Parts: sequence; structure tokens; C-alpha cells
Amino acid sequence: MSQISQLQALDAGTRRREARTVIASSYLGSTIEYYDFLLYATAAAVVFPKVFFSGMDDWVGVVAAYGTFAAGYVARPLGGIIFGHFGDQLGRKGMLIVSMLVMGIASTLIGLVPDASVAGPWGAVILVILRVFQGIAVGGEWGGAALMALEHSESGKRGFAASFVNAGAPTGAVLGTLAMGAFSALPNAQFLAWGWRVPFLLSFVLLGVGMFVRLKVSESPIFKAAMEQEKAEQENADRRQTAQGNAAVRRDIPLLQVLRRPKTLIFTMLAGAAGFALQVVLATFSVTYAVSKGADRQGVLYAFAAASLVSIAFVVMGGRLSDKLGRRPVMIGGLVLFILYLVPMFSLLSSNNIGLIFVAFAVGLMIHSTLFGPLAAFVSEQFGTTSRYTGASLGYQLATLLGAGFTPGIVAQIFKDSGQNTASVVWYLAIMSVVSIVFILLTREPKNNDLAAVRS
Repeated sequence: MSQISQLQALDAGTRRREARTVIASSYLGSTIEYYDFLLYATAAAVVFPKVFFSGMDDWVGVVAAYGTFAAGYVARPLGGIIFGHFGDQLGRKGMLIVSMLVMGIASTLIGLVPDASVAGPWGAVILVILRVFQGIAVGGEWGGAALMALEHSESGKRGFAASFVNAGAPTGAVLGTLAMGAFSALPNAQFLAWGWRVPFLLSFVLLGVGMFVRLKVSESPIFKAAMEQEKAEQENADRRQTAQGNAAVRRDIPLLQVLRRPKTLIFTMLAGAAGFALQVVLATFSVTYAVSKGADRQGVLYAFAAASLVSIAFVVMGGRLSDKLGRRPVMIGGLVLFILYLVPMFSLLSSNNIGLIFVAFAVGLMIHSTLFGPLAAFVSEQFGTTSRYTGASLGYQLATLLGAGFTPGIVAQIFKDSGQNTASVVWYLAIMSVVSIVFILLTREPKNNDLAAVRS
């Protein structure tokens, strides 16, 4: 019996149970990966300027720390290509196990990097190297987790299923911010000496939990069916070529399949860029800005964690809504609302009132979640099965590089050069949002695309 026939033979209850298991695994794995990845964002905002770039002007140190933060985003497309290639050739599950292992080890080692007083500039160099490995790992993680959830789900529920992968980002942010916030209660000297390291060292514990769960999930049935179909087609083509005395035809590597349709890749990247810019500004610059206005550092971190917790449900709601209305209308609506919210958000952040700062984060993250929820399905549905891991990973990670990788440093520099005026920051983020709206409109609505197509 073929894989397609086996898939069709499964009863509805079995398919739903398997889908729930895979979605839960993708959510947990994504949470752990983003705990590690976004923990670095929090540390870059409140720790690294003082530990690895001490002796500089405060905002110069912040810009330098955000430069190391950007290294992870530069590496994410490379991770997407590497893991995408093998994920499209060998399977989704194996690559997810490897990506989690790389992330867990790199994050644990960050907690052991010697500071500037011990290693001088080499501490920052080691930090950048480990950040690159973090970027490679998360570049491979997202695509595999999104595809596993997407390819196990029923038609009409794909946005909802894939949204759980993106819901892992705010969940990981909550865990990371709470961990860093708890240790920031230490006296400042102890926090900067060793307290900030403990949340990174805890990554090793989370790695064990994640590996235990991930090893239990099954491979994507759509991928297995596509591989069987392609194998049969390849064998027939080879027989024809051999009969004609020609060399056998070899399958294109997934990256070449994606690059033959550069328009899809470029449009996907630009459509998603603003969502990542807004996300990372909330996690980094906004925290630094609120603290610089006199707010208590621990209070700001806890306010962000609480707001991230609230936003998790809105990510899933955004995915569910996109199953009904389409990915594009929901994403555009989220971007328009965020443009309108930028000015009041910075006003609330500068209030030096933890309650109002929580409101600033909560409303911002809820609006952002309506955009972020459909994004996993929107990107993944643009590509055919045999190149979907590569295409979705590369498109998504190029969007993160463009939108998030350099945004904290750019925004901090703009803010510094403008005499610490947020108007220039608002304009920068608004323009990025308008660009993404344009490219969402130019990209086809993928809600009803046939995921079982080997190529598209």
C-alpha cells in the first residue's frame, strides 16, 4: 500500500490524535528554541552592554551589544538552507532533533563565556560565534516545526495548527524574561558577575525535556507520500532515459527548485519583514527605552513577560481567524493597527509607571500577534512539498534578517542620533510596515493551496 493510501486509510480519530501530538511537540520545541534565542535579546538589552562592552557611552554599548544580537539573525538564513536541504531530502523529524541539540549546547555555552575583565575583546568574539550557532539552529528549527504541524493538519485548519509554532516565540520570551527577571533581583554586582548566566545554563535542562518529546513524534505523512511519488516518477524517467541510451535524470536540489521562483521568495521575505521588526523592537529597544526613562529594570522585564503571556492566545486566534478570512487580510489588519499604535506605545513606555508599561507591551503584542499567528502558514503554503522546508525556512529567515536582525541596532542608533527622540523611530517602523503591506498585497493568497502537490 502506498503512503498516500496509508494516509487515506487512517481513521479520522487517529489522524486527529497524531496531529495533536505533533502540534504539541512543535509548540514545545519552538518554545524551548525561542527561550534560548530570545533570552539573548533580553541579555543584550540589560546585561551585555555592561559585561562585554563596559567603558563605553551607555547607548554606544547598547548599539554594540545589539550588533552581537544581529549575528544570530545573519546566520538564520544559512540554517534555513542547511536544514532545509536535508529536511527536503531526508525528512523533517531528524532535522528538528539536530537543530534542538545545536541550540541547547550553544545557549548553555553562552552562560560560560568569560566577561571583558577576564577575556578582553575575546569574550565578545566567543559570544558572536555562539550566537551564530544559535541562529543556524533556529533557522532550521522553525521550518521543520511549522511544516510538521502544517502537513499533519486537515485542510481548513492549517493556519490554526501552524500558529502554535509561532506561539512558541512569546512563550519562550515569557520563560526567558521571567528567568532573567528573577536573577536581576540580585544586587547589581552579583547579577552582572554571575546571575545573568544561570538562565542560559538552564538551557541544558530544557534540551533534555525537548529531546525526550521530539523523539516520539512521527514523520510528516505528506512528505513521505511525496517522496514515494517522486521516487516512482524518478524510476520511470530513469528507465526511459536508459532505454534511449541517455544518462539518468537526477532530482534538482531543493535550493535550486526555490531559486527558480525568486519572486515567491522575495515577496515572502518582504511581506514578513515588518512583523519581525515590530516583534524585536518590543523585546529589545522598548525594554531598554523604558528602563532609561527611570522604570525599574526588574519591573519592566516582568511587565514584558506578563504581556507576552497574554499574547500567546492571540497568536493562535490570529491563525484561526486566517483559516476563515484568509492570511492576507488578517496580516494587513495587524500591521495597520500597529502603525496607529506606535505613538501611544512609546508614550506609555516613557511613563515610568510599571502598570502603564505593561499596558504598552500587552496592547503592542496583542496587535502584533494577529499578524504573527497566520505568518507560519502564509510562508509555508507558498512552496511545493519537495522544496517546502528549504523555501519556507529561507523565506522566513530572510524576513527575520531583514526585519529583526539589524533593527535593534538601527533603531538605537536613530534614537541616539536624533537626540533621543522617538519620532524618528516611529517613522522608521511605520515605513517598514507599509512596505510589508504592499508585498502582502502582491503575494497570492495561499489559504487554499494544495499542500500535497510535490511541486508548486
